[in-house]
Amino acid sequence: MISTIEKVLFLKSVDLFKKIPAEDLSRVAFISQEINFDDKEMFIKQGDDGDCLYLILQGKVSILVNDKVVAQLGEKSAVGEMAILDNEPRSASVVASGPVMALRIDQEDFQQLMGEKSEIAYGIIQVLIHRLREANIKKG
Repeated sequence: MISTIEKVLFLKSVDLFKKIPAEDLSRVAFISQEINFDDKEMFIKQGDDGDCLYLILQGKVSILVNDKVVAQLGEKSAVGEMAILDNEPRSASVVASGPVMALRIDQEDFQQLMGEKSEIAYGIIQVLIHRLREANIKKG
């Protein structure tokens, strides 16, 4: 099990949280849960309600859309991050490619935290807008 300090250092290295001050990341670390998945275990299913996000501490995952692998992600990646901001169904499935250790952050806890600390919400919004701009450039 990793300590709160290790969680904060890890969170700071994850793209989704890079704009959030370290003191606020300690609150995010507090609401995160360490969780392990076995090889080939599906822990996000396309079409299910999104209620949390996962941050990959160790291992790799495959992202599947309509049962086809569209991406592979590794350590320091976030999966299911849109679920912390909306109540839409999952847009993809996520399957462990070997053993995976992750941090789980539940939507309800995270939304409450964003309500209390606007800096966290602002940091997440900045990162997501940057991703959207990059996606638009690639499409155009």
